[in-house]
Amino acid sequence: MGAQGKLRVLVAKPGLDGHDRGVRVIARGFRDAGYEVVYTGVHQTPEQIVSTAIQEDVDLVGLSCLSGAHLFLFGEVVRQLREKGAGDITVVGGGIIPEEDISKLKDAGIKAVFLPGTSLDEIVKWTDENVHPGGRRQESVR
Repeated sequence: MGAQGKLRVLVAKPGLDGHDRGVRVIARGFRDAGYEVVYTGVHQTPEQIVSTAIQEDVDLVGLSCLSGAHLFLFGEVVRQLREKGAGDITVVGGGIIPEEDISKLKDAGIKAVFLPGTSLDEIVKWTDENVHPGGRRQESVR
């Protein structure tokens, strides 16, 4: 696993879902790949996640949800990022997500959905290929 430069990643657990083992594994995998990782902990509101993403100037927000509220919570994070002028931050999701919801999440602006069993190598490879350090700052200048 290897990161291109120093990618800044925020990993968050929106909603009432308190199961954080998987998201902690992902956070560690991102850190081990050389990314700067901010983990907000469990029980975060979309507002808290968006505020932290903007304050920390992250390139990627990774959301994890096992509670079934992913459609609303993930979509709300994307909506609020756009509303606050930070819609160019890449947002991905993972967790227990039914196959039929993946296209709905992508329509809402989620760039990728990683289901249980996806390897850390696959997630890091996707991230290396699709998210660029400082991309937000560079894109806003164009």
